[in-house]
Amino acid sequence: MQTVVFAYHNMGLAGVEALLRNDYDIKAIFTHKDDPHEYCWFGSVKDWAKTHKIPVYEPDEINTQHWIKKIARMQPDIIFAFYYRKMICREIIELPPQGAFNLHGSLLPRYRGRCPVNWVLIHGEKKTGVTLHYMTFKPDAGDIVGQKAVVIDFADTAKTLYDKMCHASNILLNELLPLMKKGAIPRRKQNLEAGSYFGGRKPEDGRIDWTKSALDIYNLIRAVTEPYPGAFGLLDNNDKFIIWWAQPLKCSNGKSPGSIVMNGKDVLVQTGKGALKLEKIEVSAKLFIGKQIFNYLRKKRVKKLK
Repeated sequence: MQTVVFAYHNMGLAGVEALLRNDYDIKAIFTHKDDPHEYCWFGSVKDWAKTHKIPVYEPDEINTQHWIKKIARMQPDIIFAFYYRKMICREIIELPPQGAFNLHGSLLPRYRGRCPVNWVLIHGEKKTGVTLHYMTFKPDAGDIVGQKAVVIDFADTAKTLYDKMCHASNILLNELLPLMKKGAIPRRKQNLEAGSYFGGRKPEDGRIDWTKSALDIYNLIRAVTEPYPGAFGLLDNNDKFIIWWAQPLKCSNGKSPGSIVMNGKDVLVQTGKGALKLEKIEVSAKLFIGKQIFNYLRKKRVKKLK
């Protein structure tokens, strides 16, 4: 079966590798140019395509007559999108007779939209997953072909959860692609009213609100810790104070949210409910771990974060 693929990131690699394993004829891959301002910790779909001698393109805008006509000449039987970052126009997704399909990083209809891996952690979810669905002209709203659930552990970060979801995607695609190749494509409608939609996130969205609970702040920290930009507060001089890792505690000392409490060699930050034990921080491009945090904050006489 001839296919055209839109793919990026590690999930994109999981998708194209699954297509190759299941003997799909990949006519071309469309991907993105890496953003020089983004830390690209993930693998390269472009390099993968070149290694496998598959034509690969990086258009700034895919929804133009030039690319619509070029894809039409490829005569794809089916189209797949694996973590492609732009909406694909009606003219393209209506080209293949077998349909166009997108792999989304949540159990739809929940967490439609952008950054689902980060959002499920921020909201303290215990479970998420991946969904292959028909592409429509509304984001992540098409009929569901199949899903695979993933358990979220308390210590999961966005990176560890993303790795789990890539593994789940491999399993899901290995189950579905042979059926789809035969034209036996499962299909069930989404109940969008029972779902949720979230937008993209920016580095500044990592600003910590100390009036929230220690658990809520912990969920933010693990959702945006490395390789993401990190959750942060500010010192009195407005220097950014990035918390790369911390543990939520139920203890309370009666101080106001953001107050620093030295507890032996541990450093706690009071929150709206409970406290955070700091384990790895960064200030002015310098990392501090464990007892180094205690020594640094005592030397700087830091009393409160804002």
